[in-house]
Amino acid sequence: MVIPSDAIPYRAMILAAGRGERMRPLTDQLPKPLLQVGGQRLIEYQIRRLAQAGFRQIVINHAYLGTMIEEMLGCGARYGVEITYSPEREVLETAGGIANALPLLTDSHFERPFLVVNADIYCDYDYVTILPVLEDMQVNSFNRLAHLVLVDNPVHHATGDFALDQNRVVLPADNSLTFSGIGVYHPLLFREIASKQPAKLAPLLRAGINDACVTGEYYAGLWFDIGTPDRLEQLDRKLNSQNS
Repeated sequence: MVIPSDAIPYRAMILAAGRGERMRPLTDQLPKPLLQVGGQRLIEYQIRRLAQAGFRQIVINHAYLGTMIEEMLGCGARYGVEITYSPEREVLETAGGIANALPLLTDSHFERPFLVVNADIYCDYDYVTILPVLEDMQVNSFNRLAHLVLVDNPVHHATGDFALDQNRVVLPADNSLTFSGIGVYHPLLFREIASKQPAKLAPLLRAGINDACVTGEYYAGLWFDIGTPDRLEQLDRKLNSQNS
C-alpha cells in the first residue's frame, strides 16, 4: 500500500485482545471490537477517527477470535490506512501487548513515541490535538514517557484512576479522574518488559508518575466505556437518535 502524502510520521495502536467476558453472551462467537453500535463496529470508529487525524499506519493486537478481526478489517485499504496485526497466543495484558508490538510501532525509529487507544471505547476526541504531544515527547523523552487523556468518572468507576496537577498526572487524593484508554507512550516506558511477557500498564504508569514523567489532559467531550451489554445498548440508542 502507498501511504498518502498527508500521513503523519507517527503510528497508532488499537488494543483489541480482550476476551470481553462482561459482554457475554454477545462475545461468545464474536470478538468485542467487532460488536456493532450506531451502524458501525466499535473498532471502525477508532480506525476512521485515526485516519481523519492523519494516522495511516495502525497496529492492532488480538487474541480471542483474532482471525475474525483480520478477516473483517483486512489490510485497512477501505479506511485509507495500513493495518498491521500483532497476534497474541495468550493475552499479554496491556503493557505486555504494547511491548510485544514495539517492533511494529517503532520500526527502526526506537525513539519515536506512538498513540494507543482501546478498541472498546467510543469517544469523539479529535486525535489531531495529540500531535503536538507526540512531537514534544520525541525530543523530551527524558522527562516525558507517557501522556494520558483523562475524563470525568463514570458511574461504574466513581473512584477514578489519577488526578491532574496542571499538566502533570499525579496519584489521586482528591479530584480524581478516569483514564480514558487514550494515551501516548515512549518506547522507553516498556524497556523492562520482555517480549511475550504478560504485564499490566498501571504499575508502569505509577512508576512514571512517581518520577514525574507522565503528563496528561482533561477531556470533557463524549466518552463511553463499553464494558457491558447495557452500556452498548445505551450508546447504540444515542447514536441512532443522532443519525435519525
